[in-house]
Amino acid sequence: MAQHPLAYRMRPRRLEEVVGQQDLVGPGKIIARMVAAKLLSSMILYGPPGTGKTSIASAIAGSTKYAFRKLNAATDTKKDLQVVAEEAKMSGTVILLLDEIHRLDKTKQDFLLPHLESGRIVLIGATTENPYININPAIRSRTQIFEVHPLSLADIKTALQRAMTDEERGLGKLKLTVDDDALGFMAGATNGDLRSALNGLELAAQSTPPAEDGVIHVTLAVAEACFQRKALMGDKDGDAHYDVISAFQKSIRGSDTDAALHYLAQLVAAGDLPSICRRLMVIAYEDVGMANLPAAGRTVQAVQAAQQLGFPEGRIPLADAVIELCLSPKSNSGILAMDAALADVMNGHNGAVPDRLKDAHYSGAKKLGHGNDYQYPHDFPGDWVKQQYLPDDLKRVEYYQPKTNGRFETQLAEQYRRLRQANR
Repeated sequence: MAQHPLAYRMRPRRLEEVVGQQDLVGPGKIIARMVAAKLLSSMILYGPPGTGKTSIASAIAGSTKYAFRKLNAATDTKKDLQVVAEEAKMSGTVILLLDEIHRLDKTKQDFLLPHLESGRIVLIGATTENPYININPAIRSRTQIFEVHPLSLADIKTALQRAMTDEERGLGKLKLTVDDDALGFMAGATNGDLRSALNGLELAAQSTPPAEDGVIHVTLAVAEACFQRKALMGDKDGDAHYDVISAFQKSIRGSDTDAALHYLAQLVAAGDLPSICRRLMVIAYEDVGMANLPAAGRTVQAVQAAQQLGFPEGRIPLADAVIELCLSPKSNSGILAMDAALADVMNGHNGAVPDRLKDAHYSGAKKLGHGNDYQYPHDFPGDWVKQQYLPDDLKRVEYYQPKTNGRFETQLAEQYRRLRQANR
């Protein structure tokens, strides 16, 4: 019988073994509290591949000693769900990890709902899609939604080192030595995907012939061959990858086209399309932003084109986007405005929603004064009418501080100031 891949064998058996996602499973955090109190509720975990969704589910099951079953919403049938439901009736509780939950059809959903209500089945849905958009509201309303994030370089290194020394489930029985630069490369080569990193490590270990002394020596060249990517120059521990991404953004922010293209070329040579695409979209809205929003939109189109084309052709729309962003006027007023508003909210300055803005689409709202004196802007000349929208204690706040580095935001700034003045 074929052995399971290393990533499968190294799945956590307890919450303490989960790598990363400590905001969910760390001591005192919500999932750890659920497990400690044995008050599990159904949940949806969403985020990129290889970030720990299945690991969290198996760790919850191992920590609670409940039966653990795994199905796929797209390929497994209603009959498979019925088998799990029957087991839950007999054993009391079953934890069901349902992969690709965004593809759950109505028949399977209708079957599951009463079992979720009763608590016999604790559903842990896993998806790479945004659940607020792609999952049926009936399922969403019966689950808690948690986002999982790409693992850090340190997290992946920890998991790789654990796999190299674990004699029961990992590679600990091999005489294995991995050079520091190879380990750093493996940790950074998969953009936070631990599953891919572990399986790449296993391929490197199993495909490298041992030396005369029986030692399997994994070098950087071996790692590059097994991951089908090139390491960045001088990347001894994997940090240079993040340094190049940082230099890439700072060069665009500083309007140095040639430097930005140089760092883009390093990332293209390393084959790191996901990091390039994500970083470009961040740059477009964080650093160029309101000064040239059409350029931000064109960057998104360039990213989509590059993702469809792949390398080597994908470098073409990426280069066009980088050049435009470098030569565009810059403004970070959007992110500054958002962070100023968030700071108020996080510090408790929420304020009461004015009665005129409250929902009035239910019986009894009028008696409460909700929506009674709301003025519909489209009923007035220019589709605008003076009225207060902010809570009373925040009515004079101005989060948005326009910049005038480009014609686009200059025009918006004039409109913003005109409306603010008219509303006072």
